[in-house]
Amino acid sequence: MKRYILVIMIFLQTSIFAFTPAGFNDNIIEPEDAFIATVTKEEDSLKVLIKLAKDIYLYHDKISVEVIEPVKKRVDIKLPVAKDFHDTKVYFDELKFKIPFSLLPEGRIKLRVYYQGCSKAGLCYAPMHKDFIFDIKSSNKIKKDEVFSQEQKIADTLKNESLWIILITFFGFGLLLALTPCVFPMIPILSSIIIGTKNITTKKAFFYSLIYVLAMALTYTIAGILAGIFGSNLQAAFQNPWIISIFALIFVALAFSMFGFYEIGLPASLQTKLTKKSEEAKSKGGIIGVAIMGFLSALIVGPCVAPPLAGALIYIGQTGDALLGGLALFSLSMGMGLPLILIGTGAGKFMPKPGIWMNAVSKVFGVVMLAVAIWMIDRVVPPIVTLLLYSFLLIGSAVYLRAFENIKKGDFWLEYLKKTVGIILFIYGLFLFFGAFSGATNPLDPLESLKNKNSAKEISKEIFFKKIYSLKELETILKESKKPVLLDFYATWCVSCKELEHNTFLDFKVIKELKDFTLVQADVTSNSKENKELLKHFSIFGPPAILFFKGSKELREYRVIGYKGPDEFLEILKRVKEKL
Repeated sequence: MKRYILVIMIFLQTSIFAFTPAGFNDNIIEPEDAFIATVTKEEDSLKVLIKLAKDIYLYHDKISVEVIEPVKKRVDIKLPVAKDFHDTKVYFDELKFKIPFSLLPEGRIKLRVYYQGCSKAGLCYAPMHKDFIFDIKSSNKIKKDEVFSQEQKIADTLKNESLWIILITFFGFGLLLALTPCVFPMIPILSSIIIGTKNITTKKAFFYSLIYVLAMALTYTIAGILAGIFGSNLQAAFQNPWIISIFALIFVALAFSMFGFYEIGLPASLQTKLTKKSEEAKSKGGIIGVAIMGFLSALIVGPCVAPPLAGALIYIGQTGDALLGGLALFSLSMGMGLPLILIGTGAGKFMPKPGIWMNAVSKVFGVVMLAVAIWMIDRVVPPIVTLLLYSFLLIGSAVYLRAFENIKKGDFWLEYLKKTVGIILFIYGLFLFFGAFSGATNPLDPLESLKNKNSAKEISKEIFFKKIYSLKELETILKESKKPVLLDFYATWCVSCKELEHNTFLDFKVIKELKDFTLVQADVTSNSKENKELLKHFSIFGPPAILFFKGSKELREYRVIGYKGPDEFLEILKRVKEKL
């Protein structure tokens, strides 16, 4: 019996070999030939290269890197976009990516690269890894790819991450931007709309807030897509003195309406006709008004560019993917708008009932509207005018609060509060008045020019920004300058630009470092043809932006988009000098 079984087994084995496709074994590539992994050391990173034999592919989700010695640590790597192959993300031909030194421990390390793949013939290889040993020095020296090219890093996120991660990430960016100077003025605007609406309820306040934010978000999104595709900032086009002045006058009109001088409404004849319409029609009219205000707020109130916005615009410009870029911008805008929705809804919920308190709240928001109007025209008038207007507003408010009258009998604590607030406003108004005639430029620091002579303001006179308006002027300076060049993109209507001017550029340590640069300021306030050409040449969508040049070549990795505080900017300057 055993003899028969042995004969059958020999027959089956022979049959298997007989039916094996000719040349199959010849087509099998050894693992070490199918996947050739190397890691080389560069100036600021380790470059990983995995070369693949013909018809061999790597699985995207099987690639990882780990430090084995001196301590175990998984390295957070960024892989390039993979291809779809049988519903799986894979790489063909070769895979290249870099590991910045900033992600690795200093000293002697053993690095392990994990990978796995298959051949198109159907053979799948077992998981593999390969070890490499390197000496990593000065890991703190090279952080430029992560820290200084934020907008490009964000653009890369759009290329590599899933849709949901992108939307959540940009929503978080929006929340961080919500209380920046470019967005903060929208809070009193929306609050005033809610306060000025008759018979407001919490539900209605929420609905109006949502409409305002949606209009703002859609405007940001459409303007951003157009900017990314055509390289032109639509918001900058609205920073025209006439447009800004008209918008400021609208706020003045709203303020006087809240003071009770008149009610803003339609002509009586038209109101009579509309009264016959349904409540739904009235509601639609209110919604349209709120939406228009959201649209105008997005275009006129907040035109400054921050790294997340710049990153999305760069992505749209590089890939032409307006859909994903637009979704990211919309998510960013809704993140910016969430606090507005909460504040607007809260304003409706805690609104006082009609009466003395309601009248008082309306007058407070009337003053806020006047402050917003002054904030708007600050972009197109000299600082002395802005400070004087703020001064008159505060002193006038103090007089209205009867700051210097005796407290009347009755509600003592309320009268005492009004008097205290009035005196504070009067004193600060005087500071603004004297500051205006002493050379101050910042309403939040009206006595800046009265400080001791060793102040940063005095020292800053030693540095000088040469203003330019065109690419041709910049090219001339780059050819003639014997120092590295710092180029600051600036506009009078850019709030973040003024933050840089008043806070960062007046810091003692920053001023000391700036002396080693030729300082150039590209004034793009007018948004002229030359301004647009200059912005487009460097793929910049609006100020603020700071570029560094060595000769005629830009040090692209150190480009700064958006506001940076003194300490952060000082660190950038030091690293630029190390590169020179």
